[in-house]
Amino acid sequence: MIFDQTGHAADRLYVAGLQWSPVYLLDGRKPVLFEAGFACMGRHYVEAIKSVIKEKQPEVLFLTHVHWDHCGATSYIRESFPGIKVAASGKAASIIKRPNAQNLIKTLSGDVMSFVSEYYGIKKTDMLDDSFRPFNIDTVLEDGQTIEVDQDLSVRVIATPGHTRDHLSYYIPERKILIATESGGVQDRTGTIVPEFLVDYDMYVSSLKRLMEFPAEIFCQGHHFVFVGREEVSNFLTRSLSEAEYFKNRVIELLRSEKGSIEEVAKKVKAEQYDRNPGPKQTEKAYLLNLRSRITHLAERFYNGP
Repeated sequence: MIFDQTGHAADRLYVAGLQWSPVYLLDGRKPVLFEAGFACMGRHYVEAIKSVIKEKQPEVLFLTHVHWDHCGATSYIRESFPGIKVAASGKAASIIKRPNAQNLIKTLSGDVMSFVSEYYGIKKTDMLDDSFRPFNIDTVLEDGQTIEVDQDLSVRVIATPGHTRDHLSYYIPERKILIATESGGVQDRTGTIVPEFLVDYDMYVSSLKRLMEFPAEIFCQGHHFVFVGREEVSNFLTRSLSEAEYFKNRVIELLRSEKGSIEEVAKKVKAEQYDRNPGPKQTEKAYLLNLRSRITHLAERFYNGP
């Protein structure tokens, strides 16, 4: 099964606020959250979370990485749930302190309000109009670490670099849930899996193979879908690995035909991927930023000239 809505996905796992860029809620005696989505959607995330947990308070907000669409509402969530601890990698803790990173997050966070309004019918007046506000990481996580949330609930930390250098994934063994977001690739609503190696193709592939070792029965993307069922999860990750290799080879082919021009290759890939996708899809500005990063990396790593 592929869950593509907000609400209860499986085994007390909830997609809160917006399926495009959700906060994942794992309910229990001590609830925990994963991801913080868009800054403008903070109120929607919090209302959805409170509708499930009532008077309980989330213990931890686990971030996979500090891209604008995964950490945007962190400050709002922290203010709404006093005492919650924000947990991420040491690299994430360093990145989020940088003024240039904060400025980019603010810019992209402001651009997304029109997108949310257009595709999801949420009025801009119902969104938060304050820009992204910086935050600090309370708990620095390490690869292989296990966080005991409750007597029957733990979260295992998995370093999965490649999409970004700060990327972590999380495995909940008691419920066989794997929250890996972009480190597993992203299937869009056309069924296309988009590889997401922004910083390192080889790291990305290694991380994908590592994720495949976990006996997951629920897989959470960073956007759109939750895959439910061991076969569904396995098939997705297998396809994702194949799509990463296909994308690499396609970009190298285009680099040769376009004599190494990053911009010309980007135009052709955009026409094949982004322009054919009727949406919902990320803003063109954010898409091109990520696409150029992937093409530039592949050019430096694999292209040797005409």
